[in-house]
Amino acid sequence: MTPLRVAVLGAGTMGAGIAQATAVSGHTTTLCDMTEELLERGRARIEASLAKAVARAKLEPADADATRARLTTTTQRAAALATADVVIEAVPENMELKQRIFAEIDIEAPEAWLLGSNTSSLSVTEIASATTRPERVMGLHFFNPPPIMKLVELIRGELSDTALVKRAEDFVRSLGKSPVTVIDAPGFATSRLGLTIGLEAIRMVEQGIARPDAIDTAMELGYRHPMGPLKTGDYVGLDIRLDIAEHLCRELGEAFRPPLLLRRMVRAGRLGRKSGEGFYRWDQDGRCLGPSEAFA
Repeated sequence: MTPLRVAVLGAGTMGAGIAQATAVSGHTTTLCDMTEELLERGRARIEASLAKAVARAKLEPADADATRARLTTTTQRAAALATADVVIEAVPENMELKQRIFAEIDIEAPEAWLLGSNTSSLSVTEIASATTRPERVMGLHFFNPPPIMKLVELIRGELSDTALVKRAEDFVRSLGKSPVTVIDAPGFATSRLGLTIGLEAIRMVEQGIARPDAIDTAMELGYRHPMGPLKTGDYVGLDIRLDIAEHLCRELGEAFRPPLLLRRMVRAGRLGRKSGEGFYRWDQDGRCLGPSEAFA
């Protein structure tokens, strides 16, 4: 694919990772956020990720330098969007926030042929309704960490153009990733399946059936999951798991009602990797230190 001009909105974990993935793949990328402090955190995440990739011989030093050259950051979003071919929104999972941003993108990105939302559960059709160009809107659900994970779930809204879907799939392949296209349904495919397993694993801990590490080991060795459902929950963030569960419970019913244990952990600030403790303990660099003593 001819190199594109990509604008990524939101310099958090996902936004920074997506910006790195697009820049590594040869696309001119601008990472946008509201303050220089937020952008500095995003740049630090990207720099640490590039350094790790070079140290592990996953990326040549010259390719890391080329990635840095293709990647810029700015608080001046409108200027970045004015010439963008592809816009990828990566802000928190809040419908009101996403709709407000897409209404602004609609005005500020007149040349963009793809307006993508990195949503893991919210309706793409509803997000697109905030624009005058719903046919150009799709969900681009990247997985964490975006530079490494090969899957991108593409969500086709009710009004997404058929030709757009094909171009979006080609764009994802240009990143060295594999697209899976699904229709706009609650939880799509991955969040719905992943959450089903994750919530049942939490219920098993709640009922005293097994320790978190035992459940995870069973899934890793018995079903070849690269990471067990409870450690995955810690990695994603238990507060995010809870938000998605509550959304799917409203949309799909009682099967997705969050366990009381999950609510208690989130209330207590035990959110997983980002808070230092969830079902496991985590250091400041995001490395797992072993099971939480709370479940010993």
